[in-house]
Amino acid sequence: MAESAVVPHRAAALRLSIGYVLLFGVTGVSLPYAGLWMTDRGLTGAEIGVILAAPMLARLITGPVLAVWADGFARRRSPMALLAAAAAAGYGGALIFDGFVAWMVCWFLGATAAAALLPLSDVLTLRIGRREGFAFAVPRGFGSAAFVAANVIMGAILLQASSQAVGIWITAGAAALASFAAVGLPQERVTDGPRTRARDRFRGLGALVGSGPFLAAVAATAALHASHAFYYAFSAVLWTGQGLGAGVTGALWGFAVVMEIAFMWLIEPLRRRRGIGPWALIVVAAIAGVVRWAAMTLEPGLGWLIALQALHALSFAAAYLAGLELVDRFSPPEAHTAAQTLSSALSSGVVIGLATLISGPLYDAHGAGGYWAMVGLAAAGGLIAVGMARRSP
Repeated sequence: MAESAVVPHRAAALRLSIGYVLLFGVTGVSLPYAGLWMTDRGLTGAEIGVILAAPMLARLITGPVLAVWADGFARRRSPMALLAAAAAAGYGGALIFDGFVAWMVCWFLGATAAAALLPLSDVLTLRIGRREGFAFAVPRGFGSAAFVAANVIMGAILLQASSQAVGIWITAGAAALASFAAVGLPQERVTDGPRTRARDRFRGLGALVGSGPFLAAVAATAALHASHAFYYAFSAVLWTGQGLGAGVTGALWGFAVVMEIAFMWLIEPLRRRRGIGPWALIVVAAIAGVVRWAAMTLEPGLGWLIALQALHALSFAAAYLAGLELVDRFSPPEAHTAAQTLSSALSSGVVIGLATLISGPLYDAHGAGGYWAMVGLAAAGGLIAVGMARRSP
């Protein structure tokens, strides 16, 4: 029996929740405020787009490589601790060094390591939750709550301090996650049998790439995730430019994630009880994305922004949970880690990286008009889902 099987239900869920809290405590600051931090360091929109996009684009290679590397350990928490330490080193380097090239290298290391932690956390939680009998959305929802708290707190901090606080926060958060992952996460074994060779694990990735339903699930999810690229990179810049202030910007981001949590804890269980399939959920997410990003091109006032931020529950949370379910469905049990990591590398990496790369020039040239490209991405994801929903539930 795996060692983690003796961990009580509540203890396992609590440990996983703490891991998500620490991870999203980092991303809750890096996602909304990285662009602001870099702008204050004198970088242009195009330069910011390149720095943010580079680790995302590279995940087509780094994602599968890190997944195969992680599955070579005896326990799942060991590579997670090492990746968190690497993230702390990269983000810390961005505090010390200056200049475009130095920032490019440091951010690449930090963001690549941090991004690899999410699919590894998801696989760990899905596996233990399935065995111990708790829903994946419970610990993952605590991560979203930490995201809210982190960006609201940072918004308040930025009213009194320089944007350098962004770098200090994410470096310290990654270091705290490294320490906790090493000793606090459940000691789940990668496999109950003998460890497979790296060559065989890479062959498993090749089989996934040849699966039509798997690729359709990834493509639809990728388009919807990528439609958030302009929002992630430049919403804080646009809103502060409208005079809303860092505190209001943080609150708007926080409210969006509160809606995400509400969906995970309240709507998702109801959706499963009603038997609404994941493809239908992606269609709903796409419609919400089209409405949200089209309205954002108008640079609406605070009241409308609050309403549009509520749509994050659908444009992101619904697409995220549906994507996890589809990838889990279309991959064999022994390939779940590889499947979720490959999906994350493509949907939250390469495709959103390309969208982020074009977001910089779009912002420089059109300001909020860059959201129109995001409308097109959301619509594309919905069309893929409509086609697949006719073939399967």
